[in-house]
Amino acid sequence: MVDEEAEVNINMTASVTTKRPSTQEFLPGVRNIIAVASGKGGVGKSTVAANLAVAMAQTGAKVGLIDADIFGPSQPIMFGVENERLFINERNGRQYMIPVEKYGVKLLSIGFLADPSQAIVWRGPMASKALQQLFNDADWGELDYMFIDLPPGTSDIHLTLGNCSGNRSSDCFTPQLVALADAKRDSDVPDGIH
Repeated sequence: MVDEEAEVNINMTASVTTKRPSTQEFLPGVRNIIAVASGKGGVGKSTVAANLAVAMAQTGAKVGLIDADIFGPSQPIMFGVENERLFINERNGRQYMIPVEKYGVKLLSIGFLADPSQAIVWRGPMASKALQQLFNDADWGELDYMFIDLPPGTSDIHLTLGNCSGNRSSDCFTPQLVALADAKRDSDVPDGIH
């Protein structure tokens, strides 16, 4: 049922003026990390992540987006860059992937590295290692926001993100009480994932 007289007000605030301590290794040049997650697929996680990233870039913020859905990457298609290939930059004897940039958003996805006609069939540790490389082996530079498009459910990918992010504070936002109940039920996952 649609209520044509309904008013929707959204108030989004964030502080991008402070930096995390330099002792933190996980995405050290990124001020704010926003993960978009859901317990099931097909609910619009990737669409929300892409639109939030582009909207923040349009405000002048420096934005990155990681497509953490290792088994079903969709961000290259959403951004119209599915045929792009990654370039490598070497710095201090170490190689870094250069994210593809479109609409002011720096983007990395396993979709840039895998054959789109082949299914990605990896066990948890391989998928987790691939995710860590998207975070750590990339030249992200300084970013105001990093959006993470997570796969559905609570898998090794979610646990890896929780372990990588350490003791970062986190909040859970959801439009439904049932979804909030699911998030609370999954509250035994490591700190940093909610």
